Amino acid sequence: VQLQASGGGLVQAGDSLSLSCAASRRTVSNNGMGWFRQAPGKERVFVASINWRGGDKKYADSVKGRFTISREYAKSTVYLQMNSLSPEDTAVYYCAAARSSSSSTDSSMYQYWGQGTLVTVSS
Repeated sequence: VQLQASGGGLVQAGDSLSLSCAASRRTVSNNGMGWFRQAPGKERVFVASINWRGGDKKYADSVKGRFTISREYAKSTVYLQMNSLSPEDTAVYYCAAARSSSSSTDSSMYQYWGQGTLVTVSS
């Protein structure tokens, strides 16, 4: 399974950006999916996750109310809508497919990872 993340770029504080993660196989439609990010010089951290049905979504406290995760089964794609971006959101964003159908905040629960897409927010 290959995951292709896209949509990153350079934006200003307060702007919005939408990330996409397309899976190479439809089989991930039965898997939980997640977004993680890694800021320069820091460890990769959880951002958001969604279970296979889309009914269980989890968010990091730092993005709650600003980011929204969703999925489109027909395209085997997961999205991350990011609003009210701040410089603290600057990071490489990675999408991942979980080992199970659940929504998880734990990176060890994810089996497949995308290559990452860079989001830079200027002040």
